Amino acid sequence: MTETTGHPMHELEKVVIRFAGDSGDGMQLTGDRFSVSSAIFGNDLSTVPDYPAEIRAPAGTLAGVSAFQIHISDHDILTPGDSPNVLVAMNPAALRANLHDMAAGSTLIVNTDAFVDRNLTKAGYAANPLADGSLTGFTVFEVPMTSLTLEAAKPSGAKSRDAERSKNFFALGLVSWMYSRPAELTLDWIASRFAKMPTVAEANTLAFKAGYNFGETAELIGGPFTVKATAFKPGTYTSISGNTALAWGLVAAGQLAKLPVFLASYPITPASDILHELSKRQNFGVRTMQAEDEIAAVGAALGAAYGGHLGVTTTSGPGMDLKSETVGLAISLELPLVLIDVQRGGPSTGLPTKTEQADLLMAMYGRHGEAPLPIIAARTPGHCFYAAIEAVRIALKYRTPVIVLSDGYLANSAEPWRLPAVDELPDISVEYAAGPNGPDATFLPYLRDPETLARPWAVPGTPGLEHRIGGLEKADGTGDISYEGANHELMVRTRAAKIAGIAADIPPVDVDDPGGDAEVLVLGWGSTYGSIVAAVERLRRRGLKVARAHLVHLNPFPAGLGDAVKRYPKVLVPENNLGQLTALVRAAFLVDAQVITKVQGQRFLYSEIEAAVLAAMEAGA
Repeated sequence: MTETTGHPMHELEKVVIRFAGDSGDGMQLTGDRFSVSSAIFGNDLSTVPDYPAEIRAPAGTLAGVSAFQIHISDHDILTPGDSPNVLVAMNPAALRANLHDMAAGSTLIVNTDAFVDRNLTKAGYAANPLADGSLTGFTVFEVPMTSLTLEAAKPSGAKSRDAERSKNFFALGLVSWMYSRPAELTLDWIASRFAKMPTVAEANTLAFKAGYNFGETAELIGGPFTVKATAFKPGTYTSISGNTALAWGLVAAGQLAKLPVFLASYPITPASDILHELSKRQNFGVRTMQAEDEIAAVGAALGAAYGGHLGVTTTSGPGMDLKSETVGLAISLELPLVLIDVQRGGPSTGLPTKTEQADLLMAMYGRHGEAPLPIIAARTPGHCFYAAIEAVRIALKYRTPVIVLSDGYLANSAEPWRLPAVDELPDISVEYAAGPNGPDATFLPYLRDPETLARPWAVPGTPGLEHRIGGLEKADGTGDISYEGANHELMVRTRAAKIAGIAADIPPVDVDDPGGDAEVLVLGWGSTYGSIVAAVERLRRRGLKVARAHLVHLNPFPAGLGDAVKRYPKVLVPENNLGQLTALVRAAFLVDAQVITKVQGQRFLYSEIEAAVLAAMEAGA
C-alpha cells in the first residue's frame, strides 16, 4: 500500500458521507465497512441506510437506488447528519436521487464510466449533468471507477462481470484514503470474509488498493483529511445496530432473569434481523422458532410463557394486527410476554423498507375490550439493549405482556456502544409459585401480590399447583370461569390498576431546562431523540430558551409528566405520524400540545425540528 505522504493533512471536526448506487452495487456493505473502520479508529459515529422500496427494481433506475450515510466526528453526536458533505455516486440514478440533499459547495465523487446515454435516460436525464453545467455549485471529482477496477482486478483472473462487482471496494479505498481510515482493517476483513472464494477476495483486495492509491497519486481528490478520535468513557466499545441491540438485550435479560429465552417470529421487514441474531445464541439457552405465520408465532411465545420461559415475539405493523387477539389472551391470562414492534410505514403492506412511528395508538388500544399493557419505546440504537431488558423486567414482575416500539430507522442505523459490565445491569430474577397459597392446601392462581397486583406464575406440572386458565373471564382469586358482571368489572379494574401502578416503578419524567424558564417544551418519543437533542442545542446556541423531554415509558406515563407539560406555554411534539403521542398527551392532561409531523418514510432532520420550533415561537411572540 502507498502511504499518504507528500500531502498535507487537513483536520476536521466531523464529516457526513453518503455512498449511493444501484441496489446491486454493494453500497450497504461499503458503508458498513467504512463505519467499522471509523469505529475502530475511535470516532463517534451515527449511520443510516436507505434501502430501495422495490425488490429487484430495474438496474440504473431511481427506484433501485440504495444508499448508506455515515456521520463521523471527534465529539459526541446523535444523528447521521442532515446534509452530506460528500456524495459518492456510482451511477446517474444515484446522483439524481440524492443531489437534492447536497448543500452548495459539497463534494460529489462520481463514477464517470456509468454516465453513458442508456443510464442517463433510465435516470431521467435529458443531458449529461457532468457536462451541462448543472453541477457548477459543487466540487465534482470525476473518477472512472469501473474501468480502473477492471484493470486493477486483471491479475485475479476474475471474469469481467465478476471483477466489475468490486468497484464498491474501489470507492471504499478512495474514501478511506481521503479520510485516513486504516486500510489494513478492511484488507484483513476481505481476506477473512472471502476466504473460501480466493478469486473474489483477490479482486476485492486489488480494487480496494487501487482506489486507495488513486487518491494518493492522482492528485484530483481533496485530502487527505482526518477526524480525530472521540474522548469516550473508558470501556470496550462495538458498533451496534438497533436490531442487534434488541437481540443482545433479550439474551442479557434471560441471563439476568435466570430464565430460558424462547423467541417465535415470522420474518418481516424490518424486524427479521432480531430472529437472525438470536438464532445464533443457543449457547445462552436461547431457543428460536421461525413460525408459519404471525398468529402461530405469538401463540408459541405465549405457550412458552405458560411453560415458565421468557416468551418473546417480534414483528412490524402488519404482524401487530394479526397478533392482537393472542395479546389480549395474554392480558387475560396475566402471563409475561414481550412483543417487539419494529415499526414501518403503513397501513397494510405500506412501506416495508421505510421508517415510521405510527403504531403507538395500535399498541395502546389495538385489542378487544379493556386491555391495557405497558409500552416502552427505544430512543437510539444502543438504547434498544436497555429497552429490551426493561420490557422483560416489567413483564416478569407484573405478569403482563409488554410492547417494545422500535422502528426501521433505529433497527438499521448504528452507533458506537459501550458494553456494560454485568454489575451495571439489574437483577430481574423472578420466582415461580412454589406451593399452595389458599385454604385447605389449594392453589389460587389469581391471588395477587398486594404491592404489584401480579398473580403467581405457576409452571404446569408442579405438584399442588393444578389450576385452569383460559380466555374466558376468571373469578377473582380462584380463577374459575365467571360470568358475573360485578366480578368482570373487578377484574377489569384490577388489571388496569396493575398497569397504572407501574408508574411508581419507573423514573419520573426528566425535563432538560437549564434555566428553568424556557418558553417551549419539545416532547419526544422513540427515534426522534437524536434530532430533538441536536435541534434544541442549536436553538440554545442562538440564545433561545427551549426545554426538552423524551419519553421511554409511554404507558403508563412517567410521574411528573402532567406537571411538566402544563408548566410551559408551548408544548411541541415531533412525531413520524400525524400526532399520536400528541393526542394522548392532550387527552390525559388537557393541554394544547401541538404536533410537528412528518410522514414520508424518512427520519426527522434536526433542521426540520429547529425550523418548526422557531416558527412556533415566532407565532407565539
